[in-house]
Amino acid sequence: MRCPNCNSLDTQVKDSRPTEDSSVIRRRRVCVACNFRFTTFERVQLRELTVIKRNGRRVPFDRDKLVRSLSISLRKRPVDTERMETLVSTIVRELESGGEAEISSEAIGEIVMEHLRTLDDVAYVRFASVYRDFREAKDFEALLGELHTDEDGRPTPIRK
Repeated sequence: MRCPNCNSLDTQVKDSRPTEDSSVIRRRRVCVACNFRFTTFERVQLRELTVIKRNGRRVPFDRDKLVRSLSISLRKRPVDTERMETLVSTIVRELESGGEAEISSEAIGEIVMEHLRTLDDVAYVRFASVYRDFREAKDFEALLGELHTDEDGRPTPIRK
């Protein structure tokens, strides 16, 4: 870990402890070269994931990209940052524990939509409109019809 003050690689960990949800480890560090103290937050990664894009290209999974897309979907919605961070951690854990090192972008999108559907209807529709590349109003109508049906396919009342 590089020191943010002098860019030295020679640092020591002085304290290490998990955060409340245990998905991140907080480490207090000190630089041996300049004695600068700083904190790092490190995530436990179960496995390296590779995303297979629709065009067949393979790219490393980027947690920050998932955070950005969820932030856009959840913008101005009554979902606090902590719940969003928990959602991201849940999705990443689900992907990592899925048993496959390579996962399609479509599969990731479906998992995200599944979790958003239970969290916030508006965020779900926003994400789906981009993920499924909606072109016309009827695309939204079809999704809203899907959104407001129960497990048996019966319509449920729209919440206001």
